[in-house]
Amino acid sequence: MAATRPNRFPGFDAASQWRHWDAATAGAVMKRLGPPPPFRYFTPDEQSTAVALCDRLLDLEPDCPVNVVAMIDSRLAEAETDGWRYEDMPEDGRAWSVSLAGLKSDAVDRFQIPFAELDPPSQNSIIGAVRKLGSEAWHGLPPDHVWSLWTRYACTAFYGHPFGWNEIGFPGPAYPSGYKNLGLDAREPREKADEGGA
Repeated sequence: MAATRPNRFPGFDAASQWRHWDAATAGAVMKRLGPPPPFRYFTPDEQSTAVALCDRLLDLEPDCPVNVVAMIDSRLAEAETDGWRYEDMPEDGRAWSVSLAGLKSDAVDRFQIPFAELDPPSQNSIIGAVRKLGSEAWHGLPPDHVWSLWTRYACTAFYGHPFGWNEIGFPGPAYPSGYKNLGLDAREPREKADEGGA
């Protein structure tokens, strides 16, 4: 189970900033708070493996309202990639499928059960083993580039959601108002000060 994260911005709610956004921006942001779209890219098996992986990568609480894997699935289904990929990697959707199958295979080899059914410490040991491979190929993929793929997509999904913004004190888009206080330690009026909690 994930450790409870300190609340560095108590009482802060990025979604409450909607009045500062134009209608299109507010609509796009508030849509993220609704139910996720149905899965279209991942198979059910890939989905369960991806959920377990992202829970470990982001140390998510069981009641976290951000459906990270649904957001990743939606991006892959729409081919909304980062616009680039490593030369030695397949396209992102294929890389996700191969790497999720690799996690399941490694779990079955080591523990005789699929990755999604392992306890968190066992899942962490498999992820850590992939991370430590260096330049040695893992299921035909370079592990450092797989790690980059996983973390880029997981972090983009989590921190693209207002709940993720609450964790870092980000009040959301500055459109149409823009930023007024540029510079180090120059908070905008709608930004909340970091109250620590480290």
